Amino acid sequence: MTDTALAGASPDQAAPGRAKRPTSRPAAKPHGQWKVDGTAPLNANETWKQEDNGLNVRERIESVYSKHGFDSIDGTDLHGRFRWWGLYTQRKPGIDGGKTATLEPHELEDKYFMLRVRIDGGALTTEQLRVIGQISVDFARDSADLTDRQNIQLHWIRVEDVPEIWRRLESVDLSTTEACGDVPRVILGSPVAGIAKDEIIDPTPLIHELAERFIGDPELANLPRKFKTAITGHPSQDVVHEINDVALVGLVHPELGIGYDLWVGGALSTNPMLGKRLGAFVRPDQAADVWLGVTSIFRDYGYRRMRTKARLKFLLADWGPEKFRQVLEDEYLGYKLADGPAAPKPSSPGDHIGVHEQKDGRFFIGATPLAGRLSGSQLVKLAATLEAHGSQRLRTTPHQKIVVLDVPQAQVEPLVAELDALGLSARPSVFRRGTIACTGIEFCKLAIVETKLTAATAVAELERRLADLTASKQLPEALSLHINGCPNSCARIQTADIGLKGMMLPTPDGDPTPGFQVHLGGGLASVEREEAGLGRTVRGLKVTADELPDYVERVVRKFVADRSADQTFAEWAFAADEGDLQ
Repeated sequence: MTDTALAGASPDQAAPGRAKRPTSRPAAKPHGQWKVDGTAPLNANETWKQEDNGLNVRERIESVYSKHGFDSIDGTDLHGRFRWWGLYTQRKPGIDGGKTATLEPHELEDKYFMLRVRIDGGALTTEQLRVIGQISVDFARDSADLTDRQNIQLHWIRVEDVPEIWRRLESVDLSTTEACGDVPRVILGSPVAGIAKDEIIDPTPLIHELAERFIGDPELANLPRKFKTAITGHPSQDVVHEINDVALVGLVHPELGIGYDLWVGGALSTNPMLGKRLGAFVRPDQAADVWLGVTSIFRDYGYRRMRTKARLKFLLADWGPEKFRQVLEDEYLGYKLADGPAAPKPSSPGDHIGVHEQKDGRFFIGATPLAGRLSGSQLVKLAATLEAHGSQRLRTTPHQKIVVLDVPQAQVEPLVAELDALGLSARPSVFRRGTIACTGIEFCKLAIVETKLTAATAVAELERRLADLTASKQLPEALSLHINGCPNSCARIQTADIGLKGMMLPTPDGDPTPGFQVHLGGGLASVEREEAGLGRTVRGLKVTADELPDYVERVVRKFVADRSADQTFAEWAFAADEGDLQ
């Protein structure tokens, strides 16, 4: 009998005269789950997090580092704990993308910081906007980027200026607390919370409760990795809930009334996974406890040994939704959640671009900058402009847009014109509307290629080249173009109609050039699709940055020429032959 034949037999069934096979196997390595393996740290990152909570670095920034400068900063604080207060060192200018993977962090970084202002629910007053803008003018070389997580990022920040920046932000109830790090990050919220005519439930009180109770709480300030939350009560499902660690989506239960559908375990990066419904209906009075329960499961059961496996999505993939819900109910809530249906397909676009009537008779206006890029001066002018037209509130969005609230009807068109003059279009082209871009090589140490200028160039070229399709109304109303500077997908490349992952590409002369791998046909739940889906990749489909407008023009014209009636770009991209996508 051969060894192959014996492979399926138990040791007791081995052939006579042969030694029995050992019955034990090497024990699987622990995942570093606190409730399973204990809290002893299994890597250097977990060690320093336990030695000193990241929140504690604020005192050292104020009393030591801001007084003695960048060179006085402890290395672990600099590359670790500073993130708990929204601070990352930014990329040193002049280092090309080919060196991103070969240089050490200290070789890539400059002595300046990116500072992320945390804006839970994207809610801002004009006073707060003016303060952020003036901080940018005074301390950040007039930089300001809207992120696709409703934050505003500033650059060129010196550690010496951080205490004064904090003082100014906190004077208007803003902060940078836990804007980065292994903590509960900013809470995404519907940009039209509390004002939309068709809103199911206003999540604003819940977002406020979570922020006030749990952000900055040391008990939740040492999670395995970052933890992202999204909450909406709007039928457009406008907070990209499928790619967050925990999400609550408003709906009406046929017997129990208004509440939330619970999603868990979504995230993209280099190993994308869409979140899963737990099939549970969450009453409004249960929502904060459910959020705390899910976050606590991540803290106690999340994988900590390997940071590449430390997101909640990996735990959910191993447990499955049924077990996750059981642990949540039995160990953390102490009661069963009611079963509930899924929310219906979105009924309107979730970026809220354009002019829309509020439930109080006033109007909100959704406007887009170019790929999220603004300046501090623009923010200051925007605050004054809104006030001059009767508005004192606005929201940032998960699509790098701005939504202005409470505009009197008589002021709508004058304000639309003023916004356009400021670089914020309320009636943008399909390409300007659908394009987002991450920070890119300009400031990010992980980036390989430039993104913001690439996006701006592509939008301008496509508007010019495809003007005929625009005039003949052959373009779809929505077409998303997401540009990312590296594989980490901060710009959500796998969930775009056309998603671009930055990389260096070979050239005939042997010198690598910036370019992108192409993803096609991805998207989240929207008016065009029932559910989220990841984009398609075609072997060998890569384009250089210089060729990007040519490629997008070519594939869009092919789509317009070949699609069947009412076929979306995503549907066409998945049905098309590979040759049609080149």
